[in-house]
Amino acid sequence: MAQHISSAFDRDLEAVQAQIIKMGGLVEAAILDSAKALEERDTELAEKVRKADKAVDALETTINEECARIIALRAPVSTDLRTVLAVMKINGNLERVGDYAKNCAKRVPVIAQGQRISGPDAALRRMAREVQDMLKDMLDALIQRDAALAADVRLRDQDVDQMYNALFREVLTFMLEDPRNITACMHLHFIAKNIERMGDLVTNMAEQVIYLVTGELPEDPRPKGDNTSLIAEVK
Repeated sequence: MAQHISSAFDRDLEAVQAQIIKMGGLVEAAILDSAKALEERDTELAEKVRKADKAVDALETTINEECARIIALRAPVSTDLRTVLAVMKINGNLERVGDYAKNCAKRVPVIAQGQRISGPDAALRRMAREVQDMLKDMLDALIQRDAALAADVRLRDQDVDQMYNALFREVLTFMLEDPRNITACMHLHFIAKNIERMGDLVTNMAEQVIYLVTGELPEDPRPKGDNTSLIAEVK
């Protein structure tokens, strides 16, 4: 009987993990598509990103409900319970990354109507690519139960922060040089801040993978490279 219950729990866990991976794939696509939509001023692609976020939201709800069902039905303990709790936290953070990608896409139609500012687009694309790579590696670490890979993802958030700092200085220079650039640069800054926040959330998820594998969250302070004092992020 105990073996039967264990097998059923393993199947439930595999199913919910498969849903997390599916959700992660959707969020990865949203990150890259929002950056591409900005670079190409593609309002149709931006709208596609906005609409696709509904599927991410639906998966988050399904995964939360399934995790609650597993806890109620299987009463997991020790490592099994830790796995379910880590999956639930990763699920919530994934949904929030999807929201930030959607927020980036929402600004594309406004930016497309204004004067194009050369420079920031390429930097934003690099930031988005780095965050997407971090997310992909975090999902691989989750599947493989690889704490070392998750720790590497955690450290790479500092690179995203440094990209953000450099981009902030760049858009600030554009605003100081010509006041007509202020509106466009403010939108570009908000997009950069949203991408930087995505990096923070992926780092949160990497820490949950470390917790899942080792039973402990990292004790050392999270390395941060964001040293700017900026207006609040877009929600």
